[in-house]
Amino acid sequence: MNKLKLGLPKGSLQNATFELFEKAGYSVSVSSRNYFPAIDDDEIECMLIRPQEMARYVEGGILDAAITGLDWILKRNVVRVAELVYAKQMRRPVRWVVAVPVDSPIHGVRDLEGKRIATEAVELTQQFLEEHAISAEVEFSWGATEVKPPYLADAIVEVTETGSSLRANNLRIVHEIMHSTTQLIANVAAMAEPWKQRKIGIIAMLLKAALAAKGRVGLMLNVHESHLKAVQDVLPSLKSPTVAKLQAEGWFSVSTVVDQDLVRDLIPRLKDFGAEDIVEYPLNKIVE
Repeated sequence: MNKLKLGLPKGSLQNATFELFEKAGYSVSVSSRNYFPAIDDDEIECMLIRPQEMARYVEGGILDAAITGLDWILKRNVVRVAELVYAKQMRRPVRWVVAVPVDSPIHGVRDLEGKRIATEAVELTQQFLEEHAISAEVEFSWGATEVKPPYLADAIVEVTETGSSLRANNLRIVHEIMHSTTQLIANVAAMAEPWKQRKIGIIAMLLKAALAAKGRVGLMLNVHESHLKAVQDVLPSLKSPTVAKLQAEGWFSVSTVVDQDLVRDLIPRLKDFGAEDIVEYPLNKIVE
């Protein structure tokens, strides 16, 4: 049987990734001490690996495909199959930033000259400093990077979603280095094999479909032709609502997809404009 070796991120992205795969139709589970998650697809073999190491194993062919961050693949020879915009908390890119204590004399990039910077992303930080012609000492941080300044480092380069952890540690952002999104990447040789290329493509399609459905719901309703235009004018849609004639004379069925946060206000308006039998239902995937 053909097998696809798939790397899944261990750490902060793990739970969000497992939830996304669940929405996409794959059941993934792992015990606390196991690095080989079980998945209900006999053609996929999973391994849990830190995102920082993932691209190296994909580039070397140990893995056929993997989920990791854009920030960890910048200098790797891998195929970017799909951008998957999600993080551990929110559906938006994370940011790599330079942060310093609130009372630090460092207020801009030039002030980093000769300073000590702690970070997990050593290569990214060194590349950033080179681009700005700045000489500074970059130290690898094994974790808890936010607590390093001011005694163990003058500044840090850290990833953040909301900035709340930085603020909680009395740090302020001096500069934003880059936005990073989650990526599905693949080995170059694997993408040249028809079976693996198709399998990876199917996974990408389903994951993107699950993300497209996040925060959206479906609406179905019935409306008399005398109110049809008014209801259509009120109703938002991805493209345009689907309208079908019912057997009952003069009545139509209307279905659409809307943002979930609009529904609370939308349903009363639809009712006011003559809609009846309104049904809201959850969505797992939207294949575009």
